Amino acid sequence: MYLVTGATGNIGAELVRALAGAGEPVRALVRDPATPLPDGVEPVTGDLNRPETLRPALAGVRAAFVLPGYQDMPGLFGELRAAGAERAVLLSGGSAGSGDLTNAVSAYMIRSEEALRGSGLRGTVIRPSGFMSNTLRWLPQLQKGDVVRDAFPDVEVAMIDPADIAAVAALALTSDGHAGQVYRVSGPEPLRPADRVRVLAEVLDRPLTFVGQSDDEARAEMSQAMPAEYVEAFFRFYADGELDESPVLPTVRDLTGREPRTFGQWANAHADAFR
Repeated sequence: MYLVTGATGNIGAELVRALAGAGEPVRALVRDPATPLPDGVEPVTGDLNRPETLRPALAGVRAAFVLPGYQDMPGLFGELRAAGAERAVLLSGGSAGSGDLTNAVSAYMIRSEEALRGSGLRGTVIRPSGFMSNTLRWLPQLQKGDVVRDAFPDVEVAMIDPADIAAVAALALTSDGHAGQVYRVSGPEPLRPADRVRVLAEVLDRPLTFVGQSDDEARAEMSQAMPAEYVEAFFRFYADGELDESPVLPTVRDLTGREPRTFGQWANAHADAFR
């Protein structure tokens, strides 16, 4: 039995589909047990900030996909181990490699990775570059018109389709040889926000244009959506250049035997969401 946390999120939903499609037994951790899921997938509930609430969901679980940053990550992995699980795959991020605990985003990923390493589980860490699904943040703007405004206009990111992250996670959960590995994964090309808008315009057949925000505009907007320490973290990453997510990495191809999906492929697959 495999447990997927964040089972309705961009990566978790793809992972649930991949595992179920391969005929694997899957439990999906959800807030609402009535959440629609693929056939054969068992919905379970629990609070990741209170690991003891997960005990019913963990019975018989062999391996779990775990999101980072919860209040008691050692306790969470401890519950997995106590339930008899053997493996855990942790979603992290590229900035965790810096070891910089003064950056709030890096810190919760670093501490989550440390908790996995100290758990006694056979752990695998996945550190992806930015998600193509982050483009869905533009939906409110696109519902109002054809202009997209976003932060850090000159920053290139080799964005990755969450389905490719899920494919790597599925391999690490279900096959041997991944314990102790830290997999950095990326998409096939570095893209600026304007590049994504151009591709999206072609897919949607709309005359979209991109306008880069100033740092002041971006900071003010981000401050409405996240805590100040996270705003500062992202400015350190992208305005100050502390995180470079532009390199194109071979990991997806090497592990899955196929090329990672392009942004155009992702956009075509999700075009209905933008219409």
